[in-house]
Amino acid sequence: MSSADYLLHRLKELNEIGIALSQQRDIGSLLELILEAAKRITNADAGTLYLLEPDAQVLRFEILRNDSLNIAMGGTSGVPITFYPIHLHDENGQPNHAMVVSHAALSGETVNIPDAYMAEGYDFSGTKKFDAKTGYRSQSFLTVPMRNHEDEVIGVLQLINAQSRNSGTIVPFSGDDKQLLESLASQAAIALTNRRLIEQLEELFEAFIQLINTAIDDKSPYTGGHCARVPELTMMLAEAVNRTKHGALADFVMSDKDRRELKIAGLLHDCGKITTPVHVVDKATKLQTLFDRVHMVDTRFEVIKRDAEIAMLKNEIDQAAYQQRLTQLDADREFLRRCNVGSEKMADADIERVQAIAAYRWRDVSGDESSFLSANEVENLTIRAGTLTAAEREIINHHIVVTIKMLESLPWPKHLKNVAEYAGGHHERMDGKGYPRGLTRDEMSVQARVMGIADIFEALTAKDRPYKEGKTLTESLTILGKFKEGGHIDPDLFDVFIREKVYLDYAQRFLAKEQIDEVDLSKIPGYIAR
Repeated sequence: MSSADYLLHRLKELNEIGIALSQQRDIGSLLELILEAAKRITNADAGTLYLLEPDAQVLRFEILRNDSLNIAMGGTSGVPITFYPIHLHDENGQPNHAMVVSHAALSGETVNIPDAYMAEGYDFSGTKKFDAKTGYRSQSFLTVPMRNHEDEVIGVLQLINAQSRNSGTIVPFSGDDKQLLESLASQAAIALTNRRLIEQLEELFEAFIQLINTAIDDKSPYTGGHCARVPELTMMLAEAVNRTKHGALADFVMSDKDRRELKIAGLLHDCGKITTPVHVVDKATKLQTLFDRVHMVDTRFEVIKRDAEIAMLKNEIDQAAYQQRLTQLDADREFLRRCNVGSEKMADADIERVQAIAAYRWRDVSGDESSFLSANEVENLTIRAGTLTAAEREIINHHIVVTIKMLESLPWPKHLKNVAEYAGGHHERMDGKGYPRGLTRDEMSVQARVMGIADIFEALTAKDRPYKEGKTLTESLTILGKFKEGGHIDPDLFDVFIREKVYLDYAQRFLAKEQIDEVDLSKIPGYIAR
């Protein structure tokens, strides 16, 4: 091969390396690729890649390779580099030009040394100690600073012992080696900087997500816990589906990009709650607004009891009637207190009793006679399930509309284009009776359906809600099974959730010990062991 053809071959190889560098996403693998490529195009026996730590002003060993000694440290080798970093300045703050790599970093100049043992002006004592210990002979050195797009040195490439491609003997690095390595160092620095910038942008984006969740958490610690746990459970179930090799979900496969997209969606699935009034989110009892109004009702009972006492003292009623009235009022007060606590289902008879109590008459501080309970108090105390009125539930439900609106307004990159769909579908039902869009199972992605189950199971088991205690595994899975039978959740995902024991893995991480009971799967509605 002529020298011109050989140079053309090396340029082509350099171009191929540049393409490979631009495609590598992992920084550790990228650094290793840079050093291995540098050794290959210069036919060097050994080399080290250093990265600059600007704040500490040191060069840190990142990758070290020596083919003759069969040494591989850093990178994918799994062997940590134990050498101390190289300082760019001494104890007095003076620049350290004695070391070749620090000089290259400080000056921004390439250093080409034919023989370290003959070189003057540099300190190679460490190199000579290494040689004496290993029997190696470090001879030719080529040290090149790595500059980014802003012409800042971000690292140094140092190659040792160029080998003749014909005889294999150690020779000095040539001028062509120097030019090729400088070109590679430039490409490598840009590739590394781009990868770092991408990672920094991703970290910044996730920090913004956490900022939103922190704002929600600051409004309500109950919602904040939910925002943290649902993404975890979502990923646990998704990974279980990814492992499934049979059934309707056998073809579901996630790449690392898919995982990140689903994780982001999980973190943002309730971002719309940032607009939900806190007195609705945290409504622990039926009469709670900014405070629990049950105490106002207690005061009215005391007023009626005093009125009864006055009536007795005026001989308008006898002692027996008075005692009977007190007993009735105390019973009614305790009954309303029980009603004030949200329950699974309020009986019709209890609703009728609330309405009967509401018809009592009492005199307020102005002396005006009025109904014992206001229309709003009756509406709240007769809520059939939970603590929210229909209007308040609409306010809560509106958060998903806000979530979708917020997420669809963002200019998502291609690899995150499904975030809005995944996050916006967790309140839909398989039968089309969910909200806000009334989507059916076929109109939803597997990921959105996964998030729907995660959202429900977390809510059932959550032990930090102000209006209820966390349910046991058996109670939660029983309700979830009924949801499957009722067309609420995806039946295939429910089966994976049970079969792969995702519920148990989640419980061991997030539930209290008293919630983790022994589950008899044969009694869970809708589940058939396969």
